[in-house]
Amino acid sequence: MEINIGDIIELKKQHPCGGKEFEVVRAGMDFRIRCLKCDAQVWITRSKLEKRIKRIK
Repeated sequence: MEINIGDIIELKKQHPCGGKEFEVVRAGMDFRIRCLKCDAQVWITRSKLEKRIKRIK
């Protein structure tokens, strides 16, 4: 799956704040994504992120 820095992704599961859209801040083996609703940043592995993506905008 092709995921680049700056992409906006929608996940299947909500963040605790209620937001589903995240911006990719760092890409590689691990990803750092930022919630667009509350600006919280989350580290997640590539395999977990690929399973949770609903769509890439």
